Amino acid sequence: MSEWVRRSAGALEQERDRLNRLDADIGDGDHGANMARGFTAVVARLDGAAADSSSAALRTVGMTLLSTVGGAAGPLYGSLFIALAGATRAREPDAAVWADALDAAVAAVQRRGKAEPGDKTMVDALIPARDALRAAVDDGKPLAEALAASADAAEEGARATIPLLARKGRASYLGERSIGHQDPGATSTALLLRALAGSWDETTA
Repeated sequence: MSEWVRRSAGALEQERDRLNRLDADIGDGDHGANMARGFTAVVARLDGAAADSSSAALRTVGMTLLSTVGGAAGPLYGSLFIALAGATRAREPDAAVWADALDAAVAAVQRRGKAEPGDKTMVDALIPARDALRAAVDDGKPLAEALAASADAAEEGARATIPLLARKGRASYLGERSIGHQDPGATSTALLLRALAGSWDETTA
């Protein structure tokens, strides 16, 4: 979990300006700054008090994001990590557990944001990622390979938001002007899942 958080923080800092530009097209223009700030705080929180389990670390991530990330992103990403924490409590983080955990995370985000596939939100990256992870697990793929497939699907899902009409959040106020822009939340979600795949591959190499 520590490696995932550090990789995520690095990726979000590196992509801060791009995420801000994507958000400026259809939102407030601060998604990259908000996410980078939130994960910087997460790294500091985990460094200050080491968690005694993966589940505890994930809950710390979620609670920290809730308190440090502005706008709708804080509750949405906070809910995602808190759901991951609940689904991995007292369970070894193998492939089947992660598939169950991502199921729970997607459900939590959808409950919080009321978004459906095609609404041009982070859900459009999460659901393909969830489905790809589950398919890889059902095929008996090792966790590193399953997570890589999940990250690939999330990136494809993020790109697929470009032609969509936004139906949730601030972007929905733009109507047809939201078409032609990649959703920043779907993009940051894909970054997080790529960081997860990379961190697991490195720790198991």
